[in-house]
Amino acid sequence: MILVGNQRGGAKNLALHLLKEENEHVEVHEVRGFASHNLMAALNEAYAISKATRCKQFLFSLSLNPPQNENVSTETFEKAVEQAEERLGLSGQPRAIVFHEKNGRRHCHAVWSRIKVDEMKAVQLSFTKRKLTELSRELYLEHGWTMPDGLKQSHARDPRNFTLAQWQQAKRIGKDPKQIKAVIQESWSVSDTQGAFANALKEHGYVLARGDRRGFVAVDHRGEVFAVSKWAGIKTKEVRSRLNDEQSLPSVDEARIQIAKDMTVRLDTLFQEQANAFESRMVQLEEQRQTLMRQHKAERQQLRDAQNTIWQHKQQEWRNNLNKGFRGLFERITGKRRKIEERNEQDAWQVKLDQQQQRDTLIFNQLEIRRSLQSRITRLQALKSYRLDELEHDKSQYQAMREQRIEQLEAQRREQSRSRPQPRQRGPDWLP
Repeated sequence: MILVGNQRGGAKNLALHLLKEENEHVEVHEVRGFASHNLMAALNEAYAISKATRCKQFLFSLSLNPPQNENVSTETFEKAVEQAEERLGLSGQPRAIVFHEKNGRRHCHAVWSRIKVDEMKAVQLSFTKRKLTELSRELYLEHGWTMPDGLKQSHARDPRNFTLAQWQQAKRIGKDPKQIKAVIQESWSVSDTQGAFANALKEHGYVLARGDRRGFVAVDHRGEVFAVSKWAGIKTKEVRSRLNDEQSLPSVDEARIQIAKDMTVRLDTLFQEQANAFESRMVQLEEQRQTLMRQHKAERQQLRDAQNTIWQHKQQEWRNNLNKGFRGLFERITGKRRKIEERNEQDAWQVKLDQQQQRDTLIFNQLEIRRSLQSRITRLQALKSYRLDELEHDKSQYQAMREQRIEQLEAQRREQSRSRPQPRQRGPDWLP
């Protein structure tokens, strides 16, 4: 099983991590050597004891991960924990063991307190990674599990190792050095001739060229140069035995000029494609805007018609409240008509207020919908501006790179022509 351990502090955070509910099952299997059998209290106890020392990383945390499809018994886990404890020099130290299960996979965590209470100092841990790797290899051999390549030999853990210079170069151009190394290594492995290697690199955006001092190089789409032997991890002699037609390849400057030309054409195409795509999307949004506008107008008109109908019915009702003839004359004389009119006016005012509130509610709901659409339109316009400006900027950079490389090549040719010895002037072949 794979063993990964490290010294650390943060008792509370570690306890919360070990007990977190995102696992399907969590089992606190053992809490040994602490005053409390509660995991959180136990690790906090280790923290409290460490305060009497100058040790900051007072815990050692170990994860034990068996092969994915192997059913490993609790006894096997316990034995592995005991072996790790002995090799690390943590025998007898307080410890806790927690099992996690998630997605059909069971693994184990063990945590030790590094503080020796009788001496009030921390256990010195040295070469923990090497010791755990050796124990992990032994566990795979003991149980007959298929050993990962990284345990078979140390350099096989990551075959795409890269130097600091390679890392800085890849970081400068915003690429993962593992990805760059993988592309060049894979292109080399699938090709047996210079032409095949050049075509394999071309599929990944690299141009095979002859370097000024580094023999054969790969030039990427930004004009960055990568030595084939260094990035493929092979000897220069082996590279030259396969790539034997150096003169047929462009120089680095010539490759950069061709790349800049090709990239400019490609960026022009991308610019037009993006512009067309944004225009098409904008047309769709404009159609939605028009449809929404017509729909909202229809809804408002429908509300107005309904309110007008209600208003007409109300007007008829208010008129019916006013009597005519002798009864109407009597109501005028007694002042009752004035009260009826005031009541009608109040009712009319309330109807107007209610209808205005209905219109406002409808408008506010429509505004929410419209703002949502407008937000999409605004985001699309901003994205369009950003994308097209970015493509235009990249295009101008490639054009500048092409012009600069052409000037450099012309300057080199002029320098070579001046340094070349001039032929001696000869006189006429005949005498008068």
